Amino acid sequence: MTTEEIFDVTDENDNVIGQARRSEVHARGLLHRAVHIFVLNTAGLLLLQKRTAEKDEFPQCFTSSASGHVSAGETYDECAPRELEEELGLRVPIQRLEKFPAGPQTANEHSVLYHTVTDDEPTFDPVEIECGAYFTLDEIATMIEEQPDQFTPPFRVLFQWYVQHCGE
Repeated sequence: MTTEEIFDVTDENDNVIGQARRSEVHARGLLHRAVHIFVLNTAGLLLLQKRTAEKDEFPQCFTSSASGHVSAGETYDECAPRELEEELGLRVPIQRLEKFPAGPQTANEHSVLYHTVTDDEPTFDPVEIECGAYFTLDEIATMIEEQPDQFTPPFRVLFQWYVQHCGE
């Protein structure tokens, strides 16, 4: 049996106020931290992953190329490359773009968005990811418009910001 992850619990200003197990954080709706990485290829296509059916939140929904919770005592900048390697097998430079406050639309997660551009082939972690594919930003926007519930709420928030600030 694997040990349950421990997260830093934060206040609305992202100050650490305690620590709790993953299941408790999610069950009680406590504020905590996460990272998201958008992986684009040199053609400008964004990699989306589809979460496995076993995920405790938003199973079988599309989300960021890689994402994950920041572990207790870990920084956002330490977590992002770790998640990128764990979920996609990629070890490439990433750039920090923006921080989003925790709230209902971000699943109570203070979220930092990173991005990278690479043509390295991802290797999907089968425990986390059912499948993945590259899409144009316009294709993703249309997919979200037509079936918003097929995407995690945090991804929808981050994608909207990304299109407004970084899109073509």
